Parts: sequence; C-alpha cells; structure tokens
Amino acid sequence: MVPGANIGEKGAVFEAVHGSAPDIAGKGIANPTALLQSAILMLRHIDERGAADKIEAAMLRIFEEGKGRTRDIGGSATTDEFAEAIISNMH
Repeated sequence: MVPGANIGEKGAVFEAVHGSAPDIAGKGIANPTALLQSAILMLRHIDERGAADKIEAAMLRIFEEGKGRTRDIGGSATTDEFAEAIISNMH
C-alpha cells in the first residue's frame, strides 16, 4: 500500500513500492492502492492537484466506509470492484 516517487532534476518515476506479484496476476485480487497513491503523487508533481485531491478523497472515503476493500485489508472486493468504488466516489 506504499507509493514510491523518485524525483530528479530532469525526470521523475512514480511506482508502487511492492513487486509485480506475478503469483496473483490475473486473479482479480490485487490491491491497487500503492499504484493509485503513486499516481496521486505524480499528479501533484505535475501540478494537477485538483485531480489528485479528487482521487485521494474518493480512495479515503471507500476505506472509511469499508466498501471496496480488497481481501488483504479486510474486505472481499476484487481489483475491479475496488476501481469501481473509487470511480463511483469521485464527485
């Protein structure tokens, strides 16, 4: 669930800290929070703060409500259901 940002003078790379998790690839059980948070960091880096804030607020809302949580954090949602929960909470 940890985002990563490597920011240099001429470029930046944003990625999830964890590995690629090939053992769960294609099973729909991955928790995309780290990647989503990395995207939020990237949006802030490129001065798209409004978009970053909107996505982050939706993510925090689903965690608070307990909806859309993947099984590794106490829920039963699939990766797609997590994404749909984020999208439906973006207002």
